Amino acid sequence: MADDSLPLGRAHQLASIVVKETRRAGLAIDTLVSAGDIRRYEPDVSAVEILAVAAASEHRAVLSRLARLPIVVVSRARDDRNITLVTDRGPVTIHLTIPEDAGAALVWHTGSVGHIAALQQRAATRGLQFRDAQLTEKTGRPVRCPSEDDLYDRLDLPFIPPELRAGDDEIVAAERDALPSLVLERHMRGDLHTHSNWSDGRDSVDTMVRAAKQLGYEYLAITDHSQRAWSSRKLALDEVPQQRAEIESLRRKIPGIEILHGIEVDIMGDGSLDFEDDVLERFDIVLASLHDACEQDGPELTDRYLKAIHHPLVNVITHPANRSPARFSGFELDFDALFHAAAETGTAMEIDGAPGHLDMDGAVARRAAAAGVTIAIDSDCHRAEWLARQMRFGVGTARRGWIEPTHVLNTRSIEDVRAFIARKRSRG
Repeated sequence: MADDSLPLGRAHQLASIVVKETRRAGLAIDTLVSAGDIRRYEPDVSAVEILAVAAASEHRAVLSRLARLPIVVVSRARDDRNITLVTDRGPVTIHLTIPEDAGAALVWHTGSVGHIAALQQRAATRGLQFRDAQLTEKTGRPVRCPSEDDLYDRLDLPFIPPELRAGDDEIVAAERDALPSLVLERHMRGDLHTHSNWSDGRDSVDTMVRAAKQLGYEYLAITDHSQRAWSSRKLALDEVPQQRAEIESLRRKIPGIEILHGIEVDIMGDGSLDFEDDVLERFDIVLASLHDACEQDGPELTDRYLKAIHHPLVNVITHPANRSPARFSGFELDFDALFHAAAETGTAMEIDGAPGHLDMDGAVARRAAAAGVTIAIDSDCHRAEWLARQMRFGVGTARRGWIEPTHVLNTRSIEDVRAFIARKRSRG
C-alpha cells in the first residue's frame, strides 16, 4: 500500500465534506459523485476523487468557484477539466465533464487501471477509442454516453458494478452473463455485531436498538467485548447477568425488533475462549475474535482460529485478518484451512464494516463464499449514529468479494439465524 494512502473511512468522510461544501456554495453543477478508489470501496484509498457534471459553458466558473471554497487551503488547476483542492484533511481532485459524457467519465474516473485497460482493448476491437474520460470513434468523433450503461452497451457488455472493476475476471464473467447478483444494503435484515456502553461503545443498549429499528432492521445483536479483550472497556463476568436483565426488559419495551444478547469473546493465546462454556451457552449468539497476536506466526494464529471454529458455541469468527486499512495488512493466515473448517462446522465468517477493519476484503471473501462458508456482514458499530454508515461499508466490502444475498446469514429471517446457531450447538 502507498505510504500516503488513506483508510476508506477517512477518505469517504473527506469526499463527503467537499461534496457538501460544493453544494452549499450553489455552483452550477448537475451531479457530484465520489469516484476512484472510494467508489470501488477500496480499503486503502490512494487518491480522493470526485466527478462533477456541468454544462461546458459553466466549467470555467465552476473551477474558479471551487478554488475559493472555504475549506480550500490551496488549489491546483491542472487543466480546464481537473482541479485538485488541498484541504486541512488532505487533497481532493475534482474532475469536470459534460452531461453527454457523464457515463464514460464516471467509468473512466472510477477505474481501476486494469479494468479501464480491458475496456480500452475491447473498444479498439469495435473501432472505438476510450481515453481521457471519453468514448470516441477512431476519427475522434464523440460517442455520447450519458450513463455508464450507455458505455458498457456500446462495448457489448452488461453494466459491471463499480466494486467488481478490479481488472480481474469481471469482463469474462460479463461476457458469459455470469456476473453475480450482488448483495445490497436493503437485503440486510439485521446486524449481528454491535457494541454498547457496557464495553467500549458510546451509547446505551436502548439507543442502539432504537437506532437499528429506525433503519428497518428485524433484529440486532449486542455483542460487547469479553473481560480480557484489548478494548478500552470490557464486559466483566459479573456484569453479564445485569446486561441480560436490561436486554430482557428492553425486549418488552421496544416491540418490532428482536434483541439478541451476544458476546464478542476473545480467543486466547492457547486457543481457549475468554469466558467458560457455562457462561457462553447462555448467550443467544457468540462471536469470537483474535485481537492479540501474542507474538505468534501465521500457523500458530491459524491454529488458534481453528480451535475456536470447532468450538460448538462459537457462531461467527469476526474480522479474521484483524487488518487495519492503510496501516496493517492483517495476519498471515491459512484461509483455506479456516474456510474448510468453517463450512464443515457451520461457523460463519464475518465481513466487518468498521473502517478500522473492512475485513474480509475482496478476493478473501470471494474464496470464503466459494468454499461454502456462510458470511455475516456486520457494522461492528460502537455508536448508534454510525450503524448505517458502517453497514454500508460492510456491504461495499462484501460486493468486492462477489457476495450475493444467499451467501449471507443476516439477510435471513431471525428464525433462520436462530436455527443456524442451534444446528451448531446441537452438533456439539
